[in-house]
Amino acid sequence: MAKVCVLTGKHTVSGNNRSHSLIATRRKWHANLHKVKLEINGKTERVYLSARALRTLKKAA
Repeated sequence: MAKVCVLTGKHTVSGNNRSHSLIATRRKWHANLHKVKLEINGKTERVYLSARALRTLKKAA
């Protein structure tokens, strides 16, 4: 299973590190994902949620 937020769709993105001399090396930015238990369709499931989505769910509760 890929690490993707089930609500927002946030995932790992890639790009370049740039040194002072502008040499490009590949790198990744990982989404701030947390594994949480959610009740989905009456069943409790463990899913990945971004920190932003988790914060929004807590505010709604």
